[in-house]
Amino acid sequence: MSKRIILLDLNVVLDVIFDRAPHVADAAALWHACRAKKVVALLPAHGLTTIDYLVRNAKGGDAARQALNDLLAVFQVAAVDEAVIRRAASLDWTDFEDAVVAAAAEAASCEAIVTRNPAHFVKSPVTVLSPRAAVALLSVGGSE
Repeated sequence: MSKRIILLDLNVVLDVIFDRAPHVADAAALWHACRAKKVVALLPAHGLTTIDYLVRNAKGGDAARQALNDLLAVFQVAAVDEAVIRRAASLDWTDFEDAVVAAAAEAASCEAIVTRNPAHFVKSPVTVLSPRAAVALLSVGGSE
């Protein structure tokens, strides 16, 4: 059996980085499963620049560099190239950033997008899971 591939929406990652209650517990459990290699977990490429910006503004440059190093130690990066942008545009969603996330997940052959905002992904070409559902799936499904 091959490993599951998932893509994390930024809200899940930011819940851990900024210790955002009450969401941090589920997000941290998912992050732990990713660190333990129970799943191949990706972040969309454009999300890393957003995370750097947010952490740099809230905690400074050293914290931003550390956050990037921590992310790259756990997660792989899903490409956001011209094909992904064109696919996202073809989805014709109100929120283009969410469309880019969905298109990047689709291009990377992800099994699921993990987000706290499933309503933003109603028309997603990729299955959408909450962090809690993703952790439960990984606990039951395991990996090889």
